[in-house]
Formats: sequence, structure tokens, C-alpha cells
Amino acid sequence: MLRALGLGISSALLPAGVLATSRITAQRVNLTTSGEAIITRAIPSSGEQVPAIGLGTFMTFDVLPGGPRDHLKEVMRLFWEAGGRVIDTSPLYGTAEVTVGDFATALGIGDQLFIANKIWATGEYLGDVSHATRSLERSLQRLWRERIDLMQCHSLVNADVVVPLLRAWKKEGQVRYVGVTHHEPAYTDLLADWVERGGLDFVQVNYSVLERRAEERLLPAAADRGAAVLVNMPFGKARLFKLVEGRPLPDFARELGIESWAQYFLKWVISHPAVTCALPSTSNPAHVVDNMGALRGPLPDRRTRERMLRHLESIPGFDELAGTPWYPDKQYRGTVTRAQGELRARQ
Repeated sequence: MLRALGLGISSALLPAGVLATSRITAQRVNLTTSGEAIITRAIPSSGEQVPAIGLGTFMTFDVLPGGPRDHLKEVMRLFWEAGGRVIDTSPLYGTAEVTVGDFATALGIGDQLFIANKIWATGEYLGDVSHATRSLERSLQRLWRERIDLMQCHSLVNADVVVPLLRAWKKEGQVRYVGVTHHEPAYTDLLADWVERGGLDFVQVNYSVLERRAEERLLPAAADRGAAVLVNMPFGKARLFKLVEGRPLPDFARELGIESWAQYFLKWVISHPAVTCALPSTSNPAHVVDNMGALRGPLPDRRTRERMLRHLESIPGFDELAGTPWYPDKQYRGTVTRAQGELRARQ
């Protein structure tokens, strides 16, 4: 019974101020192919339910043309079968859009996914929307879509022009929802500025047990203004895994049905009442199955979230982790990595 109630039980122990402003509820809906109930959240502006764990594609879905990528089709298949629906991508992610579009079509799930995409465009002159328009057209082609579920202003680039354009596209039916994004913690307050202005359906922010700046202003603002929250970097670009490498899970984690460190980190993120969906990235089929396990079982309450944080803070190196390189012990050989290497060689 407790498992079925999920956040309804957990939220009883969360701060009253957070719950008073939050318009997002957690429910359990049968979205898996087995009919098993998973945790979903409502998009405040519409009430539409989405699973609380999605799939990011930065670096992981970027492969060199002609290179092996069948493992990514398997990632998408397993993600879908486990109840996953939200996939976040961008034209800046190399061949990620093409990979998502090809395999979603091949698996017959293209029109059932919730695609979150992005625009990174400045135009030929102030107010020129031609670059953004071409980007939308190209993304629709790559993703085999007639419209995009969520279009976001990528990293707030040219936001004063792009966000009004996204609203126009929404009115015209080319996109369903409008949002803004950034992955750098220094820009969290600027994201909050946009949320507080109103008129956004979504905001995407860097948030994890390692990077908690969003809690100060952005997450309360999103709850108050009715903006859904997508979370990038829930694993701190794999640095959290490096911290706990070789360490067993604490005993109290088992009480929440947590079976791995990935589920530990993800359940901590999605248990915040303002968070709509976390977007872990992976190119490993086994890892996507592990990640999606966080959609089942009870979520930690406020006291347990604090206990989870304190446990990690007790591990040597946690305080310095944010300053260490991304993706320790990992290599991604895609078009982005190749282009970055070629540019470095020319300097």
C-alpha cells in the first residue's frame, strides 16, 4: 500500500512551504509493457502525465557516421519497455537527433515519445528568426516528426528573441510546450528570472545531490509559477559514480527499494516535489534498465533525502568532486568529440 501511494506518503514530511506552492503531483500509472505501475508527474500547464525518469542524449547518442550504433537502438527499446517516454536531445548533440529519429521510427514508437528538443540560434541580425526556423525544420526532418512536444531555448542563447518565437510556434501548432535550459550552475538564477516572468511551460536545470543550487530559488519559482522542471546532469556527468566506486549502498537505501547507486542518485532528484523528470544520459543498455528501476518503489521523504545527502558528504572527496573532469573513465567518440579535437589541433 505504501509503495502504491508513493510521494503521497513522502510529501507529508516535506516542508509546508514547498507543498503549498507546488502544483505538481506524483502518480503511478501503468506505462510499461508489463503493465507495472511507475511514478509519473503532471505538467502543470496542461495536466499531462509523464514518467519521472527520461533519457538524455548529450554525447551518448552522438556517433560517427558509419560507426556502430545498434547498442543505442537497444537502449531506446529497453527505455520504452520500462515505461520511459521523455527523450531530450538537441541539434548541438552531433548525430543524436538522427539516432533518436531513426530508432524511434524503426521501433514504431516515434509518435508516442515525448520529444524535448532545443534551439540554439542568433540570426543574421537582431530579431532575425531565419536561423531558428531552419533549425526547427531540420529537427523535424531528423526526428521524423510533424511537431515537437517541447522546444527549449538552449542555454538561453538569444533568449529575448527565441522565447517569443517559441511561443509563436506553440500558438501555430508547431510545438506543444515552450521552455528554457542551461547546464551551468552559474546561470541558475537567470533561469529563475525567466520562470518568474511567467509564460513558460518548462525549465531545464542542472540539479543533483552534488549540485543543489536550484533549490534556493529556481525550484520554488517553478512550483509557484506552474513550470515543469527537467533535470540535466543528475549524476554530475558521472562524477558521482567515481565518488562511490567500490562502496556498498547504505543499509537504509534498501528500505526504499534502491538497488544501485544510480537509483540512489535518481530517487533523490525526483523526490523533490517541484521536479517533473530527470534526464540521465547513457549509451549502455544495462545502465538504462538500472536507471529506470528508480521509477518503482517508494520515494524518500524530506528526512531521508537529508540522510542520503549526509551519507555522501561523509565520503572523502565529495567536497572537491564538482571541480573534477566530466565523465571520468569514459570516452565518447562522436562528431562533437572529433570536432573539438580538430579545433584544438589547429590552435
